[in-house]
Amino acid sequence: MDIAALSIAMNQSQVQQQASISVMKMAINTAEQNGAELTKMLEQSVQPHLGSSIDLKL
Repeated sequence: MDIAALSIAMNQSQVQQQASISVMKMAINTAEQNGAELTKMLEQSVQPHLGSSIDLKL
């Protein structure tokens, strides 16, 4: 393999790796945003007056 072809192959590999890292960063950011939104929704859904007492008949 000549030097030009080797250079092209290495460059393509580097571009693929950079693209993969970029996609992974986007996925991580999306997951973090989804987690934050889920936490926010769960905090808003809490109703402290529910479930604090039980009615029993014997």
